[in-house]
Amino acid sequence: MRLSPTVLAALTFAAAGVLMLCVAFGAALVIERRSETVISERLAAAGMGWASVETNGLQVLLSGTAPNEAARFSALNLVGSLIDSSRIRDGLDVAPASALEAPRFSVEMLRNDDGIQLIGLMPEVPADKGLTAEELAIAAAELTPGSEPANMLQAAAYPPPETWDAALDFGLQALQMLKRSKISVSAELVEVTAIAASADEKRRFETLLAARKPEGVRLVTDISAPRPVITPFTLRFLKDANGARFDACSADTDRARLQIMAAAREAGLPDGATCVIGLGVPSPRWGEAAAAGIRAVAALGSATLTFSDADITLVAGEGVSQADFDRVVGDLSAALPDVFSLEATPPKADAATLGPAEFTAKLSGEGKVELRGRLVDEAQQAAVDAFAKAEFGASRVYVATRLDPELPNGWPVRVLAGIEALAELHEGSLLVRADLVEVKGITGSQGSRARITQILSSRLGQGQTFRVDVRYDEALDPLAALPTPQECADRLGAVMASRKIAFTPGSAEIASEAGPVIDALAAILKDCPGIRMEIAGHTDSQGSESGNQALSQARAEAVLIALQGRRIDVSGMVAMGYGESTPIADNGTEEGREANRRIEFVLKEPGAAAPAGNASAPAEAGEAPAPEAAAGGPDFSNDTSPSVAPTEKTIRPKPRPARNG
Repeated sequence: MRLSPTVLAALTFAAAGVLMLCVAFGAALVIERRSETVISERLAAAGMGWASVETNGLQVLLSGTAPNEAARFSALNLVGSLIDSSRIRDGLDVAPASALEAPRFSVEMLRNDDGIQLIGLMPEVPADKGLTAEELAIAAAELTPGSEPANMLQAAAYPPPETWDAALDFGLQALQMLKRSKISVSAELVEVTAIAASADEKRRFETLLAARKPEGVRLVTDISAPRPVITPFTLRFLKDANGARFDACSADTDRARLQIMAAAREAGLPDGATCVIGLGVPSPRWGEAAAAGIRAVAALGSATLTFSDADITLVAGEGVSQADFDRVVGDLSAALPDVFSLEATPPKADAATLGPAEFTAKLSGEGKVELRGRLVDEAQQAAVDAFAKAEFGASRVYVATRLDPELPNGWPVRVLAGIEALAELHEGSLLVRADLVEVKGITGSQGSRARITQILSSRLGQGQTFRVDVRYDEALDPLAALPTPQECADRLGAVMASRKIAFTPGSAEIASEAGPVIDALAAILKDCPGIRMEIAGHTDSQGSESGNQALSQARAEAVLIALQGRRIDVSGMVAMGYGESTPIADNGTEEGREANRRIEFVLKEPGAAAPAGNASAPAEAGEAPAPEAAAGGPDFSNDTSPSVAPTEKTIRPKPRPARNG
């Protein structure tokens, strides 16, 4: 059956309409899903995940509960920036406002000699349900009859925390107990700051508060007791057969107490001992001085140490040798701060067991010297200290001497002479006794032994006994390791044999490639200070004889200047130009001429006079040198003038005697 053209056109139009409808519906679905995805992602990125997004055609429905009105408004603004606001359907809710929280209740109670102050915020409760603000003020007034407390309490109509009543009651008990205090009360914490009359009262308060603390409430206490005034400031430490112990111990600070107790424990003090921190001290270095004294007792093994302000007494116990006593007292005197005064009592013993009076000094290889033993008085002690510091250096001298006015005559002279002799050594020791001065050690100078002998013999005087036991060590001699002049010359010759000093052709300018050769020569000459040497310049036979002479002289001087520029001591060197006069090869060949163009280093004999200026033409064979050249002075060989020398023998006057001082 054939359709008419009209029907066919109608069917075609209907099919196109259906197709367009499907396309439009599909496009709407794509737009909805795309809008929903983009808006959800942007809300999540902005931290608004509580908002849900649904699309219905071109409309966007927002739902969810915003935490507050501001958050809801921000969500709407964000979505409105993505799509047209007319497409938004607002279904957002706002969370209801939460109930107001109760404030933090706290009360601060202050008590001193002027009365009581009450400050803070309390819960408003019925009288039969807990302590009210009015009742707290009445209770505080009863603690100070005749004085009304300063009441700055406020109340709020909120239920009290669970532990509030127990904490407030405990704080009131603490206020009653402590007459100078600050009590801070909250439901979970009570802080007590107070002053006790003594350390014992402080401990009693702390014990009572800890016992009365209610369950569930934390207690923090800071109770201080004033330090006792100690006059005089006293410390007494002793060690004997019964062990180490304190009869009295005082410290001015916690740090000083720790210093003292640490030294005492090292000396053998058992656990349990105490040291009182008090007011009044002769020096801020009390702890340092006391610790040094305790260490001295430990070193002696048996002794009694007593501090009374800045006066110190050290009494040696039984069994202490005189040598140990002198050593320990010397160390203690050196360690004590200047304000302290030490009185040391030696061990009781027969004169035969005391040993001879001695002064010793020990010089280390690093140059540090320790002075120990006995000196006559403080004046000699100061003189010895100053003299030693002048000889060895102020920072290298340690003085640990003690005073003994019974020393023999001439003791100061013997000590100072010994110190002067010791300074000649690299390392050694000095022993001074009434009958002997002995110096021992090692030295890096071969003349030290003679010098020490000279010092002691002249300073001690005739008939005095001294002993010198000094060993020379070549490793300590700064000159022993230096090469001999001949060794220096051989080393220079070896360098010149392997490499030449090149010059710019026809000039005295040292070529740049000759720099390493000059450096090698300078390195050798640094170990040969003051060596007497001739730097000789030579040329080939090309050119005029006078020109070659001048060129060789200039080149020799250029080498001398180059060495001087490298900080070489050239005081014993001389530059000499010999021109073409001393060839070492045939000038008829290029190789020979190259060999003749050279610089040589020639060692001069120690007694030879160093030539000065340009070299003159050598003397003819068999011709005697002029007296002026030989002797280095003017030539009077042809002088015929009358002699002015005396014709009669004269008497030489006696030498003037040396002046003392």
